[in-house]
Amino acid sequence: MTVNLLQNLTTKMALYTSDLDDALLASAYNYAKEMHEGQTRVSGEPYYTHPVEVASILADMRMDLSTIITAILHDTLEDTSATYKDLETKFSKEVADLVNGVSKLTKIESQTFEGKQAENFRKLLLAMSEDIRVLLVKLGDRLHNMRTLYHFKDRPDKTARISRETIEIFVPLAERIGMNQIKEELADLSFGYLNPEAKESITKRLSFLREESGDIVKKIITYLEDLMEKEKIKAEVTGREKTRYSIWKKMQRKNVTFEQLSDIMAFRIVVDDIGECYHALGVLHSSYPVVPGRFKDYISTPKQNGYRSLHTTIIGPENQRIEVQIRTSEMHREADLGVAAHWAYKDGNKKADLKDIKQYRWLRELLDILEQESRPEDFLENTKLELFQDKVFVFSPKGDLIELPNGACPVDFAYAVHSGVGDKCVGAKINGSIAPLNTKLSNGDQVEVITSKTQTPSPAWERFVATGKARSHIKRFIRMQQRDEYVALGQAMLKKVFAQEEYEFTEKAVSGIVKKMKVDDVDDIYANIGSGHFSSRDIFKTIFPAHNKEVARPPVHEFKDYAMAKLAGSDKPMPIKGLIPGMAVHMARCCHPLPGDRIAGIVTTGKGVTIHTIECETLETFADTPERWIDVSWGEGADAPESHVGRLNITFLNIPGALGTVSTVIGKNGGNIVNLKITNRSMDFWDILVDVYVDDTKHLSNLIAALRATPEITSVDRAKGR
Repeated sequence: MTVNLLQNLTTKMALYTSDLDDALLASAYNYAKEMHEGQTRVSGEPYYTHPVEVASILADMRMDLSTIITAILHDTLEDTSATYKDLETKFSKEVADLVNGVSKLTKIESQTFEGKQAENFRKLLLAMSEDIRVLLVKLGDRLHNMRTLYHFKDRPDKTARISRETIEIFVPLAERIGMNQIKEELADLSFGYLNPEAKESITKRLSFLREESGDIVKKIITYLEDLMEKEKIKAEVTGREKTRYSIWKKMQRKNVTFEQLSDIMAFRIVVDDIGECYHALGVLHSSYPVVPGRFKDYISTPKQNGYRSLHTTIIGPENQRIEVQIRTSEMHREADLGVAAHWAYKDGNKKADLKDIKQYRWLRELLDILEQESRPEDFLENTKLELFQDKVFVFSPKGDLIELPNGACPVDFAYAVHSGVGDKCVGAKINGSIAPLNTKLSNGDQVEVITSKTQTPSPAWERFVATGKARSHIKRFIRMQQRDEYVALGQAMLKKVFAQEEYEFTEKAVSGIVKKMKVDDVDDIYANIGSGHFSSRDIFKTIFPAHNKEVARPPVHEFKDYAMAKLAGSDKPMPIKGLIPGMAVHMARCCHPLPGDRIAGIVTTGKGVTIHTIECETLETFADTPERWIDVSWGEGADAPESHVGRLNITFLNIPGALGTVSTVIGKNGGNIVNLKITNRSMDFWDILVDVYVDDTKHLSNLIAALRATPEITSVDRAKGR
């Protein structure tokens, strides 16, 4: 059997290349066999048979010799005593680099499966950025592992985990580089382990359909062949049932049963040149009814992965609704092999290398996300956004085609053009007309971005962007901005403790405990105080351990069901349940809680208790300090007529009198503006943040309704806070 593996591989390669180095191929085979000696797979087969089978998969793609040898050796660096130097000496630096890129990566410290998966994916992308053949070998490796995963049938947890990783990561990657055959097989194999009942059900229904209708695929192929021959079009017609996974996905997406699906068959017409593609399309459309909205021209507008073909759906022969793809033989080869076609041998000559993978826009964007995200889980989530979304095609003012996820907005477009353009985006024109930045883009839209040197990413953008690249840039800016705020707050809190203890505050004193606190610099100490991870008084005691002055502390009271606490800076009691009597209370300025809101209290050193709405995003920063949380609620008298501050985000047209209209509507509905800040200003729209005195949440809701009914105002929302 072992001799047959090498012989079969050599025979496959000899079919597409005349300059095959049999000796080098045999040398790689023997080296892998020697290095993996004594290792076996779960099936009981010698381990080295796996990398040789991977090489055979790549030979089916007509891959070059270096890639085939890499496949044979791809596990030697990880699982054997072989070294990079050994591979470089015995084979070549190219092979050694490729094997090094494919090798499974050192275990990381993350304790979660998601973290390991994300970190390995990050490293895989970095390896791919050097040479995409790394991904081709990795896909071949994953395909063979999926084909033999049935050996783990007594480990459903393992098969489910591997299948989920395959369908979430490797299937989209295969699709992105245009390797349709591998994509479909990986998806169908994974589907069988993740949802075996659904796969079995669809298989039975397809069998019943075949028994009931006979070989309908063959009949339709004959009809289409006769039609093409009648019109003197030289064509090869093939057809098949769609994969069980693609049928299931369509059932889920359209929320229909199997019986309600009408296009479960796909047919392909392969012709000689592009002119014949459109000729064949015309013949089809003039011979059979066309299903509206199902025609796509990927020849004039190729997919991002380079895929080209005409797609149409017709009510074809036998009165069946069928999908037909029309393409040239070259397009067909590229559709199946994708980027692998660039390394494939054709007529004995290897095509030009395209090792600079950074020409692929989608990978550049994923690498950009990699640079922005600090947590592996965040990176994985954002790359899933990039890989899975359905696409919309829009144009730049110069006519460049930009592919974006469905639901993308001008901010996504701006970041797709360049991260610097996204950061400075203040407005956009869609098809020549000014439009808000949260407008969803449609196929064929022409988008022009308006920028300003003074603009910075807005946290509000995160609510409506669709691309991982845009979201990662916005989050990074928010993190940096939030850190600056924490540093300032932490420094102020520490200065206050110094003053209370009658010490002169100096940064030199704080810098003396940097190493002891295991942080990088003084700002890290301030930031940890500001975010609640360090107590300002504990830091003071660390700086001055000999200081024993007793600090006057408030008497300990039991938490009662209801207590009238005092609002900081006021003698007026606050009707809030769950507080110690007389405790100082602050209303959070990030979310401005109102009577009627669900609220939570956070104990803040030196300040008492800060009250937030339960939806306030700031609460996320206290998730790791549950001891600082207090269960509170509004008490009796909270809904009595009294002024509370509500904060609104308002977007209105930049026309004369619009700002006056906003203030008039607020005044007529019993509100009183106490603060106003312009957050964004463009030629056509203004975004403002408005603090308004209102009685309670009901009053604020009525005010929002009145503002939304005003023609000059395009959107109004209550600010949740950050």
